[in-house]
Amino acid sequence: MLETKYLADIKHRIDQKTKPLGSLGILEQLATKLALIQSQGKESTVDHIDVTKPTVLVFAGDHGVADEGVSIAPSEVTYQMVMNFLAGGAGVNCFCRSNDVAMKVIDCGIMIPVDRPQDEIFVLQRLGERTENFAHKPAMTSEQVKQGLDLGERIVADTIESGSNLVMFGEMGIANTTSAAAILASITQSNPEACVGLGTGINPEQYATKLAIVTKAAEQNKDVDLLTVLANVGGYEIVQMVGAFLGAGRKKTPVLVDGFIVTVSAYVASLIEPECREYMIFSHQSEESGHKLVLSKMEAKPLLSLGLRLGEGTGAVLAVPLLRSACEFYNTMASFDEAGVTV
Repeated sequence: MLETKYLADIKHRIDQKTKPLGSLGILEQLATKLALIQSQGKESTVDHIDVTKPTVLVFAGDHGVADEGVSIAPSEVTYQMVMNFLAGGAGVNCFCRSNDVAMKVIDCGIMIPVDRPQDEIFVLQRLGERTENFAHKPAMTSEQVKQGLDLGERIVADTIESGSNLVMFGEMGIANTTSAAAILASITQSNPEACVGLGTGINPEQYATKLAIVTKAAEQNKDVDLLTVLANVGGYEIVQMVGAFLGAGRKKTPVLVDGFIVTVSAYVASLIEPECREYMIFSHQSEESGHKLVLSKMEAKPLLSLGLRLGEGTGAVLAVPLLRSACEFYNTMASFDEAGVTV
């Protein structure tokens, strides 16, 4: 559990800054959370908080359910986008450069393997070529789920141990909104229409197919355990993100949570180990319909609402400046006494 014994001291420090009480709004909440996390295990409240080597891990995996025509693009596009990430040409690369965020791309199991050795930015953690088509059979085995959870935890632990004290997760995988919607509908037994969105812009016929697949999955996965749901309708990149959220919680490290697919992974992790929820900071609300539902289930209030629906971790990276600003005012904004200001 996140220790709260220094919470009063942290709030007092923030309240003594030269501003009306609460006038920095959500930035005060961010500073409080970061100070609380970074005070863990310390003998007193920290008087300096920071964001060090923020890193986004982009998990990529292909989905057999893409064969049902639930996306605007074929599975080959997953490989093409992974190559775009590695070449520095994707949206998330742009925002990483402009916000000084490091990036790694993880091949969790894409259909076309990348002809490149593992290095500082490319990591091989393949669970297979792609999942099975869950419209007809389980997406993966229970052994693959367990292996994926372990691999996700391992890579986030390695990232934290290399000096990062803030991590983010992005994803790439054609048809992964279908998988995420099926997971959400299965574990919440919510109306599938509240879980299924247009993804990257499917047409009405594709939406009807997607909705039917998710509805059937929710019916078949009623009253089964979480790991079985992941095996039946999950994705290789999704199970590794669930493991990464669990690993970040165990390492007491904050995670900036991205959009729909990442948030569904966060939700599953929080159901497995509720303590990891305390280390999550929600970056934005996407345009995907199921995102609002899962945010509500997690009682989460995102920092931004920019109409995003790209994925890749873009929304999380765009929120990094807000955390840096929260650190700066906590560290350097004068108190009333220091500034000689009398209220």
